Amino acid sequence: MNERVLHVITQLELGGAQQNTLYTCAHLDRARYAPVLACGPGGYLDDEARSLPGVPVHFLSSLVRPVRPHLDAAALAALVRLMRRLRPAIVHTHSSKAGILGRWAAWMAGVPRVVHSIHGFGFHDGQNPAVRGAYVAAERAVSGFTDAFIAVSHANREEGIARRIFTAEKCRVIRSGVDLSRYRAAGERRGELRRELGLAPEDPLVGMIACLKPQKAPADFVEVARRVLAAEPRATFVLAGDGELRGEVEARIAQVPQGAERIRLLGWRRDTDRIVADLDVLLLTSRWEGLPRVLPEAMASGLPIVATAVNGSPEAVAEGETGHLAPAGDVALMASRVVELLRDPEKRRRMGEAGRVRSAEWDIDAMVRAQEALYESLLSEPTLVTAATR
Repeated sequence: MNERVLHVITQLELGGAQQNTLYTCAHLDRARYAPVLACGPGGYLDDEARSLPGVPVHFLSSLVRPVRPHLDAAALAALVRLMRRLRPAIVHTHSSKAGILGRWAAWMAGVPRVVHSIHGFGFHDGQNPAVRGAYVAAERAVSGFTDAFIAVSHANREEGIARRIFTAEKCRVIRSGVDLSRYRAAGERRGELRRELGLAPEDPLVGMIACLKPQKAPADFVEVARRVLAAEPRATFVLAGDGELRGEVEARIAQVPQGAERIRLLGWRRDTDRIVADLDVLLLTSRWEGLPRVLPEAMASGLPIVATAVNGSPEAVAEGETGHLAPAGDVALMASRVVELLRDPEKRRRMGEAGRVRSAEWDIDAMVRAQEALYESLLSEPTLVTAATR
């Protein structure tokens, strides 16, 4: 029997959680599951969602990323109506906003099984304590409606346990997968980005692939670039992504000597394999994370990494083996590590090869099969809470 699985995510922006949700919907075993997707409109990946064969997509206009009480109440009501009409066997929520509203709605609609994927928590140490406490309280409130949690990193799992959001037995780690074959073959595209940018093969090239939002700290990326350029003036930095902080990033670039020439904003890009193929070093300046899929993508392509040691990132980047780690915000250390790697081609090669081996853990098809195994385990258990009492 085909069991209907409704995936709920806030918005389909160009990010790992969104791309992996679409991949899961497209590749679930159709002999066993019938995937459906619900999300807010206006995301970069909306058209890709619409083109998924055999996957109905429901765009809910009231489901938005910011906290908006009147819209949030409307989104909750819309989700309840949708779930009562579709009667899914499983609701699988993603991201903080959709995770809260989707799980409340599943409880109100009497959905038998509820799964939530943690792609990094909505709270972090940089927030106002009252705001952070409110997010934690909200997560605890819907935890009782959740049959199973998926964490993309052990760090997120351990934090959830420590904050009493869930118990150890309710949460398992399933890596946020990537298409390893695509990135292992990235070398075939070497030279394409450099030709696009007008760079010579020997010109040092450092890049970051990330949304321009506070989580990714793009201003830190610009500051690292400024410091590296003072030591290696022939280097070029590229930042692939876009978002709310673009204006601030452009203003900071304008303050860097020759910044307009040496720090390039590429905007949203889907050809990330083409980008990493030409980089000498991948840089990631995030202030908090789940476990960003750009790290295993870079590793699979044989690229050394300099990243911040936040949340799950150290589970991908092994210090001194596949790259270097620095505390969040430590732009001086990140810059020195980038300079060190740019001046040592043999070290870059050695770290890149180690990354290729380590990346095997992030196979995207293994991710889908692991989710299917979780669904099977939930569906095989007797339903302890009935639709009437959920």
